[in-house]
Amino acid sequence: MSAMATVLETRRESLILSLNTHQDKGGPLLCPSPSESTSVLNHSCQDSATLHPPGCVPLQSAPQEEQEKPLKNKRPQRGRHLKRFSSKWRSGDPVDSSGSHPVFTSRAAMDLPSEATHKKRRHLLCHRQPVSEGGSNQRQRYVSKDGKCRVNLGPIEDKTRFLSDIFTTLVDLQYRWFLFLFTMCYILTWVAFAAIYLLDAWLRDDVAHVHDPDRKPCFQNVDSFLSALLLSLESQRTIGYGSRMVTAHCPEGVVLLMVQSILGSIIDALMVGCMFVKISRPQKRAQTLIFSKRCVISERDERLCLLFRIGDLRASHMVDAKIRAKLIKSRQTQEGEFIPLEQSEINLGYDTGGDRLLLVEPQTITHVIDHRSPFWEVGAERLTRETLEIIVILEGIVEASGMTCQARTSYTENEILWGHRFESCMSLEKGAFRVDYGAFDKTFEVQMSPISAKERKAAKDQDGELH
Repeated sequence: MSAMATVLETRRESLILSLNTHQDKGGPLLCPSPSESTSVLNHSCQDSATLHPPGCVPLQSAPQEEQEKPLKNKRPQRGRHLKRFSSKWRSGDPVDSSGSHPVFTSRAAMDLPSEATHKKRRHLLCHRQPVSEGGSNQRQRYVSKDGKCRVNLGPIEDKTRFLSDIFTTLVDLQYRWFLFLFTMCYILTWVAFAAIYLLDAWLRDDVAHVHDPDRKPCFQNVDSFLSALLLSLESQRTIGYGSRMVTAHCPEGVVLLMVQSILGSIIDALMVGCMFVKISRPQKRAQTLIFSKRCVISERDERLCLLFRIGDLRASHMVDAKIRAKLIKSRQTQEGEFIPLEQSEINLGYDTGGDRLLLVEPQTITHVIDHRSPFWEVGAERLTRETLEIIVILEGIVEASGMTCQARTSYTENEILWGHRFESCMSLEKGAFRVDYGAFDKTFEVQMSPISAKERKAAKDQDGELH
Protein backbone atom coordinates (compact mmCIF):
# COMPACT_ATOMS: atom_id res chain seq x y z
CA MET A 1 0.00 0.00 0.00
CA SER A 2 2.70 2.49 0.97
CA ALA A 3 4.69 1.78 -2.20
CA MET A 4 1.67 2.50 -4.39
CA ALA A 5 0.90 5.70 -2.51
CA THR A 6 4.48 6.89 -2.93
CA VAL A 7 4.38 6.29 -6.68
CA LEU A 8 1.11 8.20 -7.01
CA GLU A 9 2.36 11.08 -4.88
CA THR A 10 5.46 11.55 -7.03
CA ARG A 11 3.37 11.62 -10.19
CA ARG A 12 0.65 13.97 -8.90
CA GLU A 13 1.90 17.10 -10.61
CA SER A 14 2.41 15.41 -13.97
CA LEU A 15 -1.05 13.83 -13.75
CA ILE A 16 -2.63 17.25 -13.14
CA LEU A 17 -1.02 18.54 -16.32
CA SER A 18 -2.34 15.60 -18.30
CA LEU A 19 -5.82 16.24 -16.86
CA ASN A 20 -6.13 19.53 -18.75
CA THR A 21 -5.31 17.75 -21.98
CA HIS A 22 -8.08 15.15 -21.57
CA GLN A 23 -10.90 17.22 -20.05
CA ASP A 24 -12.79 17.39 -23.32
CA LYS A 25 -13.02 13.60 -23.60
CA GLY A 26 -15.47 13.26 -20.71
CA GLY A 27 -14.36 9.78 -19.77
CA PRO A 28 -14.49 8.42 -16.22
CA LEU A 29 -11.65 9.38 -13.97
CA LEU A 30 -9.59 7.24 -11.63
CA CYS A 31 -8.55 9.07 -8.46
CA PRO A 32 -5.45 7.61 -6.78
CA SER A 33 -5.57 9.60 -3.55
CA PRO A 34 -2.44 9.08 -1.42
CA SER A 35 -4.45 8.89 1.79
CA GLU A 36 -6.87 6.30 0.45
CA SER A 37 -4.74 4.21 -1.88
CA THR A 38 -6.86 1.11 -1.32
CA SER A 39 -9.77 2.60 -3.26
CA VAL A 40 -7.81 3.20 -6.47
CA LEU A 41 -9.14 0.17 -8.24
CA ASN A 42 -12.47 -0.13 -6.42
CA HIS A 43 -14.07 3.21 -7.29
CA SER A 44 -14.16 5.55 -10.29
CA CYS A 45 -14.58 9.31 -10.20
CA GLN A 46 -17.77 11.08 -11.11
CA ASP A 47 -18.39 12.72 -14.43
CA SER A 48 -15.41 14.88 -15.44
CA ALA A 49 -17.61 17.90 -16.13
CA THR A 50 -18.73 18.19 -12.52
CA LEU A 51 -15.87 16.58 -10.55
CA HIS A 52 -12.19 17.09 -11.31
CA PRO A 53 -10.19 16.39 -8.17
CA PRO A 54 -6.43 16.67 -8.36
CA GLY A 55 -4.52 13.58 -9.39
CA CYS A 56 -7.28 12.05 -11.54
CA VAL A 57 -6.42 10.64 -14.93
CA PRO A 58 -9.03 10.17 -17.65
CA LEU A 59 -9.48 6.62 -18.74
CA GLN A 60 -9.53 5.22 -22.19
CA SER A 61 -13.03 4.99 -23.49
CA ALA A 62 -14.32 1.47 -22.91
CA PRO A 63 -17.39 -0.10 -24.45
CA GLN A 64 -20.63 1.17 -22.91
CA GLU A 65 -21.95 -2.25 -22.00
CA GLU A 66 -18.66 -3.15 -20.39
CA GLN A 67 -18.67 0.06 -18.32
CA GLU A 68 -22.20 -0.61 -17.09
CA LYS A 69 -21.40 -4.21 -16.25
CA PRO A 70 -22.17 -4.68 -12.51
CA LEU A 71 -19.47 -5.89 -10.21
CA LYS A 72 -20.60 -9.28 -9.01
CA ASN A 73 -17.97 -9.70 -6.37
CA LYS A 74 -17.54 -6.60 -4.22
CA ARG A 75 -15.37 -8.28 -1.62
CA PRO A 76 -12.07 -6.38 -1.42
CA GLN A 77 -9.11 -8.37 -2.75
CA ARG A 78 -6.37 -5.94 -1.82
CA GLY A 79 -3.38 -8.11 -2.46
CA ARG A 80 -4.65 -9.11 -5.90
CA HIS A 81 -5.54 -5.53 -6.87
CA LEU A 82 -2.17 -4.20 -5.79
CA LYS A 83 -0.45 -6.84 -7.85
CA ARG A 84 -2.49 -5.92 -10.91
CA PHE A 85 -1.94 -2.22 -10.25
CA SER A 86 1.82 -2.61 -10.19
CA SER A 87 1.73 -4.73 -13.33
CA LYS A 88 0.42 -1.74 -15.27
CA TRP A 89 3.70 0.13 -14.80
CA ARG A 90 5.56 -1.68 -17.55
CA SER A 91 7.24 -0.47 -20.71
CA GLY A 92 4.74 -2.24 -22.91
CA ASP A 93 1.61 -0.64 -21.34
CA PRO A 94 -0.38 1.99 -23.25
CA VAL A 95 0.40 5.63 -22.55
CA ASP A 96 -1.62 8.80 -22.84
CA SER A 97 -1.43 11.34 -25.64
CA SER A 98 1.53 13.08 -24.05
CA GLY A 99 3.45 9.83 -24.33
CA SER A 100 4.80 9.96 -20.78
CA HIS A 101 2.27 8.43 -18.39
CA PRO A 102 0.60 5.03 -18.28
CA VAL A 103 -3.13 4.90 -18.81
CA PHE A 104 -5.27 2.81 -16.43
CA THR A 105 -8.23 0.85 -17.57
CA SER A 106 -11.40 0.97 -15.56
CA ARG A 107 -12.27 -1.49 -12.82
CA ALA A 108 -15.08 -2.88 -14.93
CA ALA A 109 -12.79 -3.32 -17.92
CA MET A 110 -10.49 -5.59 -15.95
CA ASP A 111 -10.90 -9.35 -16.15
CA LEU A 112 -13.04 -10.25 -13.17
CA PRO A 113 -12.20 -13.66 -11.72
CA SER A 114 -14.97 -16.18 -11.50
CA GLU A 115 -16.75 -17.10 -8.30
CA ALA A 116 -14.93 -20.44 -8.23
CA THR A 117 -11.59 -18.64 -8.35
CA HIS A 118 -12.65 -16.43 -5.43
CA LYS A 119 -13.63 -19.49 -3.39
CA LYS A 120 -10.29 -21.17 -4.07
CA ARG A 121 -8.39 -18.05 -3.02
CA ARG A 122 -10.47 -17.66 0.13
CA HIS A 123 -9.81 -21.32 0.94
CA LEU A 124 -6.07 -20.89 0.50
CA LEU A 125 -5.99 -17.72 2.58
CA CYS A 126 -8.15 -19.02 5.41
CA HIS A 127 -6.69 -22.54 5.65
CA ARG A 128 -2.97 -22.12 5.77
CA GLN A 129 -0.98 -25.26 6.40
CA PRO A 130 1.56 -25.06 9.21
CA VAL A 131 5.18 -25.23 8.19
CA SER A 132 6.73 -28.57 9.07
CA GLU A 133 9.85 -28.70 11.17
CA GLY A 134 11.37 -31.08 8.70
CA GLY A 135 11.35 -28.49 5.92
CA SER A 136 14.26 -27.13 3.97
CA ASN A 137 14.99 -24.51 6.64
CA GLN A 138 15.91 -27.17 9.17
CA ARG A 139 19.65 -27.78 9.24
CA GLN A 140 21.14 -31.21 8.89
CA ARG A 141 21.51 -33.24 12.07
CA TYR A 142 24.46 -35.46 12.82
CA VAL A 143 22.27 -37.85 14.85
CA SER A 144 18.49 -37.87 14.63
CA LYS A 145 16.22 -37.79 17.65
CA ASP A 146 15.65 -41.55 17.42
CA GLY A 147 19.41 -42.22 17.44
CA LYS A 148 20.13 -42.88 13.77
CA CYS A 149 23.43 -41.47 12.51
CA ARG A 150 22.83 -39.41 9.39
CA VAL A 151 26.16 -40.13 7.73
CA ASN A 152 26.21 -41.68 4.27
CA LEU A 153 29.32 -43.66 3.38
CA GLY A 154 30.87 -42.75 0.04
CA PRO A 155 31.94 -45.14 -2.72
CA ILE A 156 33.88 -48.08 -1.28
CA GLU A 157 36.25 -49.62 -3.79
CA ASP A 158 37.42 -52.68 -1.85
CA LYS A 159 34.09 -54.31 -0.99
CA THR A 160 35.74 -57.66 -0.42
CA ARG A 161 36.38 -56.55 3.16
CA PHE A 162 32.71 -57.21 3.89
CA LEU A 163 33.13 -60.85 2.87
CA SER A 164 35.85 -61.37 5.45
CA ASP A 165 33.18 -60.82 8.12
CA ILE A 166 30.34 -62.61 6.39
CA PHE A 167 28.38 -63.25 9.59
CA THR A 168 28.09 -59.55 10.46
CA THR A 169 27.26 -58.77 6.85
CA LEU A 170 24.39 -61.26 6.90
CA VAL A 171 23.11 -60.03 10.26
CA ASP A 172 23.12 -56.42 9.07
CA LEU A 173 20.98 -57.25 6.05
CA GLN A 174 17.34 -56.20 6.06
CA TYR A 175 14.84 -58.98 6.64
CA ARG A 176 13.58 -59.05 3.07
CA TRP A 177 17.09 -59.45 1.66
CA PHE A 178 18.04 -61.87 4.41
CA LEU A 179 15.11 -64.19 3.65
CA PHE A 180 15.59 -63.81 -0.10
CA LEU A 181 19.26 -64.76 0.17
CA PHE A 182 18.70 -67.93 2.16
CA THR A 183 15.71 -68.93 0.03
CA MET A 184 17.88 -68.67 -3.05
CA CYS A 185 20.61 -70.69 -1.31
CA TYR A 186 18.20 -73.56 -0.69
CA ILE A 187 16.74 -73.46 -4.19
CA LEU A 188 20.14 -73.30 -5.87
CA THR A 189 21.48 -76.28 -3.93
CA TRP A 190 18.37 -78.34 -4.73
CA VAL A 191 18.55 -77.49 -8.42
CA ALA A 192 22.34 -77.97 -8.63
CA PHE A 193 22.31 -81.44 -7.06
CA ALA A 194 19.24 -82.41 -9.10
CA ALA A 195 21.18 -81.60 -12.27
CA ILE A 196 24.15 -83.64 -11.01
CA TYR A 197 21.91 -86.60 -10.16
CA LEU A 198 20.24 -86.48 -13.56
CA LEU A 199 23.59 -86.17 -15.35
CA ASP A 200 24.98 -89.17 -13.50
CA ALA A 201 21.88 -91.23 -14.28
CA TRP A 202 22.07 -90.22 -17.95
CA LEU A 203 25.77 -91.11 -18.18
CA ARG A 204 25.07 -94.53 -16.65
CA ASP A 205 22.12 -94.96 -19.08
CA ASP A 206 19.72 -95.45 -16.18
CA VAL A 207 17.17 -93.01 -17.64
CA ALA A 208 16.39 -95.22 -20.63
CA HIS A 209 16.09 -98.37 -18.51
CA VAL A 210 14.22 -97.02 -15.54
CA HIS A 211 11.46 -99.64 -15.84
CA ASP A 212 13.85 -102.57 -16.42
CA PRO A 213 13.46 -104.90 -13.40
CA ASP A 214 16.78 -106.61 -14.03
CA ARG A 215 18.83 -103.39 -14.10
CA LYS A 216 20.43 -102.03 -10.94
CA PRO A 217 20.32 -98.21 -11.24
CA CYS A 218 22.33 -95.72 -9.23
CA PHE A 219 19.24 -93.60 -8.44
CA GLN A 220 15.95 -95.40 -8.02
CA ASN A 221 12.99 -94.00 -10.07
CA VAL A 222 14.91 -91.03 -11.53
CA ASP A 223 13.97 -90.62 -15.21
CA SER A 224 13.55 -86.82 -15.58
CA PHE A 225 14.71 -83.55 -14.13
CA LEU A 226 11.59 -83.24 -11.98
CA SER A 227 12.16 -86.65 -10.42
CA ALA A 228 15.82 -85.75 -9.84
CA LEU A 229 14.73 -82.50 -8.17
CA LEU A 230 12.40 -84.42 -5.87
CA LEU A 231 15.27 -86.76 -4.97
CA SER A 232 17.51 -83.78 -4.18
CA LEU A 233 14.84 -82.08 -2.05
CA GLU A 234 13.92 -85.24 -0.14
CA SER A 235 17.58 -86.07 0.53
CA GLN A 236 18.64 -82.62 1.76
CA ARG A 237 15.56 -82.10 3.92
CA THR A 238 15.67 -85.75 5.12
CA ILE A 239 12.08 -86.33 4.08
CA GLY A 240 12.64 -89.84 2.68
CA TYR A 241 9.35 -90.93 1.07
CA GLY A 242 10.98 -94.18 -0.05
CA SER A 243 10.04 -94.16 -3.74
CA ARG A 244 13.30 -92.44 -4.77
CA MET A 245 16.64 -93.19 -3.23
CA VAL A 246 20.37 -93.58 -3.81
CA THR A 247 21.26 -97.22 -4.14
CA ALA A 248 24.49 -98.96 -3.16
CA HIS A 249 25.38 -99.85 -6.75
CA CYS A 250 27.35 -96.63 -7.45
CA PRO A 251 29.93 -94.99 -5.13
CA GLU A 252 29.54 -91.56 -6.73
CA GLY A 253 25.90 -91.45 -5.66
CA VAL A 254 26.88 -92.03 -2.03
CA VAL A 255 29.52 -89.28 -2.22
CA LEU A 256 27.01 -86.83 -3.72
CA LEU A 257 24.51 -87.61 -0.98
CA MET A 258 27.12 -86.99 1.72
CA VAL A 259 28.21 -83.67 0.19
CA GLN A 260 24.62 -82.46 -0.13
CA SER A 261 23.81 -83.42 3.46
CA ILE A 262 26.84 -81.54 4.82
CA LEU A 263 26.15 -78.49 2.67
CA GLY A 264 22.50 -78.44 3.72
CA SER A 265 23.47 -78.65 7.40
CA ILE A 266 25.84 -75.69 6.98
CA ILE A 267 23.12 -73.58 5.38
CA ASP A 268 20.66 -74.54 8.13
CA ALA A 269 23.10 -73.67 10.90
CA LEU A 270 24.03 -70.35 9.31
CA MET A 271 20.42 -69.34 8.76
CA VAL A 272 19.28 -70.32 12.25
CA GLY A 273 22.23 -68.51 13.85
CA CYS A 274 21.75 -65.32 11.85
CA MET A 275 18.01 -65.33 12.43
CA PHE A 276 18.44 -65.81 16.17
CA VAL A 277 20.93 -62.94 16.37
CA LYS A 278 18.68 -60.66 14.31
CA ILE A 279 15.68 -61.39 16.51
CA SER A 280 17.57 -61.02 19.78
CA ARG A 281 19.54 -57.90 18.83
CA PRO A 282 19.27 -55.27 21.58
CA GLN A 283 18.42 -52.40 19.21
CA LYS A 284 14.72 -52.98 19.84
CA ARG A 285 15.35 -52.67 23.57
CA ALA A 286 16.62 -49.14 22.94
CA GLN A 287 13.13 -48.08 21.83
CA THR A 288 11.94 -48.33 25.44
CA LEU A 289 14.75 -46.05 26.64
CA ILE A 290 13.52 -42.48 26.29
CA PHE A 291 15.13 -39.06 26.45
CA SER A 292 13.56 -35.69 27.10
CA LYS A 293 12.73 -33.76 23.94
CA ARG A 294 14.69 -30.74 25.16
CA CYS A 295 17.51 -30.03 27.55
CA VAL A 296 17.64 -27.00 29.83
CA ILE A 297 20.26 -24.69 31.31
CA SER A 298 19.54 -23.49 34.83
CA GLU A 299 21.19 -22.92 38.17
CA ARG A 300 21.67 -25.77 40.62
CA ASP A 301 23.54 -25.23 43.88
CA GLU A 302 24.69 -21.80 42.64
CA ARG A 303 26.31 -23.36 39.59
CA LEU A 304 25.19 -23.14 35.99
CA CYS A 305 24.21 -26.61 34.76
CA LEU A 306 23.03 -28.30 31.59
CA LEU A 307 20.28 -30.84 32.35
CA PHE A 308 18.27 -33.44 30.45
CA ARG A 309 16.18 -36.48 31.39
CA ILE A 310 16.35 -40.18 30.60
CA GLY A 311 13.91 -42.95 31.49
CA ASP A 312 13.25 -46.67 31.07
CA LEU A 313 9.73 -47.81 30.20
CA ARG A 314 10.28 -51.50 30.97
CA ALA A 315 10.02 -53.21 34.32
CA SER A 316 13.17 -55.24 33.57
CA HIS A 317 15.98 -52.83 34.28
CA MET A 318 19.24 -52.08 32.52
CA VAL A 319 22.28 -53.49 34.28
CA ASP A 320 25.38 -51.31 34.67
CA ALA A 321 23.85 -48.36 32.81
CA LYS A 322 26.30 -45.62 31.81
CA ILE A 323 25.71 -42.22 30.22
CA ARG A 324 28.06 -40.06 28.19
CA ALA A 325 27.73 -37.07 25.88
CA LYS A 326 29.61 -35.43 23.02
CA LEU A 327 29.49 -31.93 21.60
CA ILE A 328 29.57 -31.83 17.79
CA LYS A 329 30.65 -28.46 16.45
CA SER A 330 32.63 -27.27 13.45
CA ARG A 331 35.37 -24.72 13.98
CA GLN A 332 38.27 -23.01 12.29
CA THR A 333 41.75 -23.07 13.77
CA GLN A 334 44.04 -20.08 14.14
CA GLU A 335 45.98 -21.31 11.10
CA GLY A 336 42.83 -21.20 8.97
CA GLU A 337 42.13 -24.94 8.93
CA PHE A 338 38.43 -25.82 8.97
CA ILE A 339 37.56 -28.80 11.17
CA PRO A 340 34.05 -30.11 10.44
CA LEU A 341 32.09 -31.94 13.12
CA GLU A 342 34.73 -31.78 15.81
CA GLN A 343 33.83 -33.88 18.86
CA SER A 344 34.32 -32.56 22.39
CA GLU A 345 33.69 -34.49 25.59
CA ILE A 346 30.93 -33.29 27.92
CA ASN A 347 31.60 -34.37 31.48
CA LEU A 348 28.54 -36.01 33.03
CA GLY A 349 30.24 -37.07 36.25
CA TYR A 350 32.90 -39.42 34.99
CA ASP A 351 35.40 -38.37 37.67
CA THR A 352 32.85 -38.74 40.49
CA GLY A 353 30.99 -41.83 39.23
CA GLY A 354 27.87 -39.84 38.45
CA ASP A 355 27.76 -41.29 34.94
CA ARG A 356 26.86 -44.75 36.32
CA LEU A 357 23.11 -44.97 36.83
CA LEU A 358 20.53 -47.09 38.59
CA LEU A 359 17.88 -46.57 35.96
CA VAL A 360 14.79 -47.57 37.92
CA GLU A 361 12.99 -44.21 37.68
CA PRO A 362 13.61 -41.24 35.36
CA GLN A 363 16.96 -39.61 36.03
CA THR A 364 17.92 -35.97 35.44
CA ILE A 365 21.46 -35.93 34.10
CA THR A 366 23.56 -32.91 35.10
CA HIS A 367 26.55 -31.36 33.39
CA VAL A 368 28.20 -28.68 35.51
CA ILE A 369 29.36 -25.81 33.30
CA ASP A 370 32.83 -24.99 34.62
CA HIS A 371 36.08 -23.84 33.04
CA ARG A 372 36.56 -27.28 31.44
CA SER A 373 33.10 -27.27 29.87
CA PRO A 374 32.63 -26.31 26.20
CA PHE A 375 29.75 -24.08 27.38
CA TRP A 376 31.99 -22.03 29.69
CA GLU A 377 31.73 -18.87 27.58
CA VAL A 378 28.23 -19.47 26.20
CA GLY A 379 25.47 -17.18 27.39
CA ALA A 380 21.80 -16.89 26.46
CA GLU A 381 22.44 -14.52 23.54
CA ARG A 382 25.38 -16.45 22.17
CA LEU A 383 23.45 -19.70 22.40
CA THR A 384 20.95 -18.39 19.84
CA ARG A 385 23.81 -17.70 17.41
CA GLU A 386 25.68 -20.97 17.91
CA THR A 387 25.49 -23.98 15.59
CA LEU A 388 26.11 -27.09 17.66
CA GLU A 389 24.70 -30.50 18.50
CA ILE A 390 24.87 -32.51 21.71
CA ILE A 391 24.99 -36.29 21.24
CA VAL A 392 23.83 -38.31 24.27
CA ILE A 393 24.68 -42.02 24.47
CA LEU A 394 23.14 -44.38 27.04
CA GLU A 395 24.67 -47.86 27.34
CA GLY A 396 23.75 -50.82 29.49
CA ILE A 397 23.32 -54.58 29.64
CA VAL A 398 19.89 -56.02 28.91
CA GLU A 399 18.81 -57.97 31.96
CA ALA A 400 16.95 -60.63 29.98
CA SER A 401 19.61 -61.49 27.38
CA GLY A 402 22.88 -60.15 28.80
CA MET A 403 23.62 -58.22 25.59
CA THR A 404 24.86 -54.66 25.53
CA CYS A 405 22.27 -52.12 24.46
CA GLN A 406 22.93 -48.56 23.31
CA ALA A 407 20.41 -45.74 22.90
CA ARG A 408 21.24 -42.38 21.34
CA THR A 409 19.65 -38.99 20.82
CA SER A 410 20.75 -35.45 20.06
CA TYR A 411 19.93 -31.86 20.97
CA THR A 412 20.56 -28.91 18.68
CA GLU A 413 20.95 -25.32 19.82
CA ASN A 414 17.23 -24.74 19.20
CA GLU A 415 16.37 -27.51 21.65
CA ILE A 416 18.32 -26.03 24.57
CA LEU A 417 16.13 -23.88 26.82
CA TRP A 418 17.92 -21.19 28.79
CA GLY A 419 16.44 -20.47 32.21
CA HIS A 420 14.13 -23.50 32.45
CA ARG A 421 13.74 -26.42 34.84
CA PHE A 422 12.07 -29.80 34.56
CA GLU A 423 8.85 -30.42 36.39
CA SER A 424 8.80 -33.23 38.93
CA CYS A 425 7.37 -36.50 37.62
CA MET A 426 7.66 -38.52 40.86
CA SER A 427 4.98 -38.88 43.50
CA LEU A 428 4.53 -41.05 46.59
CA GLU A 429 1.70 -43.55 46.73
CA LYS A 430 0.82 -46.25 49.23
CA GLY A 431 3.76 -48.58 49.39
CA ALA A 432 5.55 -47.36 46.24
CA PHE A 433 6.64 -44.40 44.17
CA ARG A 434 4.70 -43.45 41.07
CA VAL A 435 6.24 -42.11 37.87
CA ASP A 436 4.14 -39.74 35.77
CA TYR A 437 5.57 -39.94 32.27
CA GLY A 438 3.05 -37.31 31.19
CA ALA A 439 5.28 -34.73 32.90
CA PHE A 440 8.51 -36.25 31.63
CA ASP A 441 9.13 -33.50 29.03
CA LYS A 442 7.45 -30.60 30.82
CA THR A 443 9.55 -27.60 31.86
CA PHE A 444 8.87 -24.25 33.47
CA GLU A 445 10.72 -20.96 33.19
CA VAL A 446 12.69 -19.47 36.06
CA GLN A 447 14.27 -16.06 36.59
CA MET A 448 17.93 -16.31 35.67
CA SER A 449 20.65 -14.02 34.42
CA PRO A 450 21.49 -14.45 30.69
CA ILE A 451 25.25 -14.16 31.21
CA SER A 452 27.63 -17.08 30.74
CA ALA A 453 29.29 -19.12 33.49
CA LYS A 454 32.59 -17.36 32.82
CA GLU A 455 31.00 -13.94 33.31
CA ARG A 456 29.28 -15.17 36.47
CA LYS A 457 32.62 -16.31 37.85
CA ALA A 458 34.25 -12.98 37.00
CA ALA A 459 31.41 -11.01 38.59
CA LYS A 460 31.51 -13.18 41.70
CA ASP A 461 35.28 -12.72 42.04
CA GLN A 462 34.90 -8.99 41.58
CA ASP A 463 32.24 -8.82 44.30
CA GLY A 464 34.51 -10.82 46.59
CA GLU A 465 37.33 -8.34 46.08
CA LEU A 466 35.05 -5.40 46.82
CA HIS A 467 33.83 -6.94 50.06
